Amino acid sequence: INGFSKAYAMTGWRLGYVCGHSILISAMKKIHQYAIMCSPTVSQYAAIEALKHGDTQVENMVKEYNRRRRVLVDGFEKLGLQCFEPNGAFYVFASIKSTNLTSEEFCEKLLLSEKVLTVPGNAFGDCGEGFIRACYASSMENIMEALQRIERFLTTLEEK
Repeated sequence: INGFSKAYAMTGWRLGYVCGHSILISAMKKIHQYAIMCSPTVSQYAAIEALKHGDTQVENMVKEYNRRRRVLVDGFEKLGLQCFEPNGAFYVFASIKSTNLTSEEFCEKLLLSEKVLTVPGNAFGDCGEGFIRACYASSMENIMEALQRIERFLTTLEEK
């Protein structure tokens, strides 16, 4: 089982593939038919191009995503928001417990005041309360801007 989101920077295309024994594939097809009929044609053509010509770009993308991850993690740490170092996805979970806001309150206030979208950690279960999820699949420029806005937001919280 594999997909195109991470290796080929095709997040949102919702496209993957599976290789296996014909008996297993046959059973999987039965389930798949009732979940979704097929991937859009444009997604399939994009995947073909990625498989044919994308390998040369994968190494560069991995380096770039590592750089973006490092900037976001370091940025959160400098702002006093401890993080988990992600190993596979495009997301960083940062602790906002020091703000005394719930995850939902923090995300909503940050969105309304600074136009920075994050996901409340409790969207992923009760253990996520006190955390936010931020994505680093955006441009480095956007990540830097978001960190500046989050810093401004945290400053306003301290003033209250």
